[in-house]
Parts: sequence; structure tokens; C-alpha cells
Amino acid sequence: MYRFLLTPRWWGINVFLLLSIPFCIFMGSWQLGRFEDRVDNHREAEERVVSDQREEARPLDDLLPVTKATSGKQTTASGRYDTELLVPDRKVDGEDGYYVLTLLRTDTGRALPVVRGWLPGAPDPAKVPAPPAGEVTVTGALQASETPGSNGVSARGGLPQGQTAAISSASLVNLVPYDVYDAWVTLNRGDSGMQAVPASAPGGTGLDLKAFQNLGYTAEWFAFVGFVIFMWFRLLRREVELARDAELGLAEGGDGTAGDGVDGTEDDGTPRQPAGVSSPVQ
Repeated sequence: MYRFLLTPRWWGINVFLLLSIPFCIFMGSWQLGRFEDRVDNHREAEERVVSDQREEARPLDDLLPVTKATSGKQTTASGRYDTELLVPDRKVDGEDGYYVLTLLRTDTGRALPVVRGWLPGAPDPAKVPAPPAGEVTVTGALQASETPGSNGVSARGGLPQGQTAAISSASLVNLVPYDVYDAWVTLNRGDSGMQAVPASAPGGTGLDLKAFQNLGYTAEWFAFVGFVIFMWFRLLRREVELARDAELGLAEGGDGTAGDGVDGTEDDGTPRQPAGVSSPVQ
């Protein structure tokens, strides 16, 4: 009954089965490894943010441009506060609020965006404490310019005057009449009683969409293993049923009738009567 397994067709099916299963397991394991690597990178990045806060602050120019290695490092800069902007739709500890962003004019002629703190609720300039006057020195965590539409950064436009959706030189250069550093700083301690904004891990090290795509691909590859095995057993069962039917003489002929011979006779050799013609009475 199982002699059909030796046919060329089933040799091909079996070879495909034996090759596809280890291949799918390998690809699923590889995708799972990629997800685990991203989880480890995310954990290390968060730990590095905490450890960076204990390091001695370095001059701003020594840490530019911002990279994964310098993001979150403690930096210091001096200058005078100038233009102030509010950044809406920002959460801290799960609560909605907004950042208070003030540009620090430095001796280089460029301005450094400084997040002085966070306030709850809708943006309201009347509730924002005034920045310190005169020459100031700020110390905080260095951050890379944000990209609208990613990592929770809003990409909506049409904001009221005095607000910006993203903290980036590309956005701020259109709002102020001077050059802006391609970076920003969040103060270690909130200014004038405002809550400090925690430093975030550098981009590409968190549990972003790509990480969960790896996890989804893992599930797909392992599911394909089960699908291949299921289809093999289904084909095997079908072939066994056909072989059993053939042994019992139940296999269908070419015209859909059971038990017809190929020469117009019944299985016992008796000539088959044409349809619609009655046999004479004996």
C-alpha cells in the first residue's frame, strides 16, 4: 500500500520536507536571535544612560556630532537664554504634558536647544517660569536631534506660534534667526521647579518596530514548519486512501464510473450494454 512512497513524485516531496524543516527552524532561530540582540542592546542602552549621569560633564564641542557613543553623555555649555518654545504631546511618567524648550545663545554664534523641564497639561505660556537672566552655565544629557514621526515624536503641523513638534535643527532653524546646534540638552534638574525630562536611549537601540518585526518573523518561520508537516501528512493520507480504494476495486475510471474496463467490458469480462438499450428477454 505504501509503495507509492518510492515513486519519483514522492521522492521529491520527501526531499522538500527534509530540507524545508531545518531551513525554517534555522531562519526562525536566527530571527529570534536578532530580537534577543535588540532586547540586550535596549537594556545596555538604558543602563548606559544611568551610568552616563554619574560621569563628569564634558564641553559640548568635544561630544559633537552626536552618535550612539556620545548620546546621553553629560555635557556643559555657557551662554544666554533667548527664544523659548513649547513642545506639546510629551509624556513623563505616563502623564501628558509639554516640554519647555529654551535656546541658549553661545559664544560660537549658534544656539543650543535646552529642555529646561516638563509641565503637565496643555501648553500654556502663562504657566512657564521665566528663564534665568544673564550668563548661565547648563549641565545635562546630550541628545540627538529628533525625527518627526518616530519614537513617539509628533509629526503634526499647524501648531500655534511659540510651539514646535520636534526638537531638531531642521525644525528650529525656521523659527529663529540664527544657527542651531544639531543636538539638544535636557537638564539634570528641572529649572524653576519644573520636572526634569529623563534622557532617552540613542536611536536604533530600543524595542522599536524592527525588533517586533523580528519577533513576528520568528513566529512565521516556526508556523511554516507546522504547515509543511501538516500538508505532508495530508498528502500521505490521500495517497493511502486512493491506494486502498484501488485494492478494493473502488477507484474511479476515466469516465467517472466504478469498475469499468478499458475495453468496454465489465470487470468479469461480460460485454457492457450501451446506455438506454435493454437486453432481450432470455
